[in-house]
Amino acid sequence: MKSPRIRHQFHTDADLSRRLDQLAALPGQNKSAVLEAAARAWVERRDAQAFETAFANRLNRLGRQLDRIERDQKIVLESLILYVRMTLQRDAHLPDPDADSRAKGRERFEAFIAQIGRKLAQGTPTFSNDEETAS
Repeated sequence: MKSPRIRHQFHTDADLSRRLDQLAALPGQNKSAVLEAAARAWVERRDAQAFETAFANRLNRLGRQLDRIERDQKIVLESLILYVRMTLQRDAHLPDPDADSRAKGRERFEAFIAQIGRKLAQGTPTFSNDEETAS
């Protein structure tokens, strides 16, 4: 069943009216069909633009989330690499824990955290530094 047609009236300038007359003069066309097709295309394009805007906003949010995940991954990887390097480079293990060895452990841990902070601030991760991995 064909939907009922609704009449609309509107005004245009002379140039647009002349162009509309030219399009309507083509075989199988009339002004109503041309205007209906133009209005339909305009409305559908607006719907598509609204979808693209919403989709772009979602992609931007996901991109920011991925950037944060990548930053956090770099911090974890940098920490692990420096921890392993410091552990392997230590001269000797500490004796049974006593006050002095716990103080030394805290001192080493603070140095470890400071070194991670410096590496991240420099923006040159250990795992991509050829000079340090060669030594």
